[in-house]
Amino acid sequence: MHIVIMGCGRVGSSLARSLESRGHSTAVIDSNPDAFRRLGPAFAGLTVAGMGFDRGVLVNAGIETADAFAAVSSGDNSNIIAARVAREMFTVENVVARIYDPRRAEVYERLGIPTVATVPWAADQVLRRLLPAGSEPAWRDPSGQLRLDNAYAPFAWVGRTVAALEAETGVRVGFITRLGRGEQITADTVIQEGDYLSMFLVAARADEALELLAAGPQEDH
Repeated sequence: MHIVIMGCGRVGSSLARSLESRGHSTAVIDSNPDAFRRLGPAFAGLTVAGMGFDRGVLVNAGIETADAFAAVSSGDNSNIIAARVAREMFTVENVVARIYDPRRAEVYERLGIPTVATVPWAADQVLRRLLPAGSEPAWRDPSGQLRLDNAYAPFAWVGRTVAALEAETGVRVGFITRLGRGEQITADTVIQEGDYLSMFLVAARADEALELLAAGPQEDH
């Protein structure tokens, strides 16, 4: 893949190096040429000095053949403008913008521009490490309707199928981590001891669903 990154701060430079180490070609745009020093001498990608929402700058960075575009500069306005130019003018399918203001992030998500809202994300990560395990979901969708929870399967469900667990609790199991490896599941997958469940829940019914999960199959009561 060829990926264009706008912003060569700590996030942009780290992202560029990570992508390059995975075999992808990258182009990094920044208005300050000195910022490219963060990439290090081993970086083999393209660097382009200029504004990331300028059409000519984007063309020089290879946006016309890019598979993805990430706007991760320090400015919300610049990021969202650049993301919209990449999506709407150059029809780049995979676009993401880094946004500091969570209210803006929600608006842009509704407009079809995936965002990473930096402050809420960081606060959520700290919160999840401060509170007891399982008390905070691993992820919430921007609308607040759905959440993702991770938990070890209670022993009472060992030997039962995923379909049975879903039917009784109302959760939807996305995948299972078994013996340290993620595994796709089917309705007939049998739960084993030590399985780590990644489950989608309706936020308004999450407490009830987790209580049913902990209680075990109803027929055992």
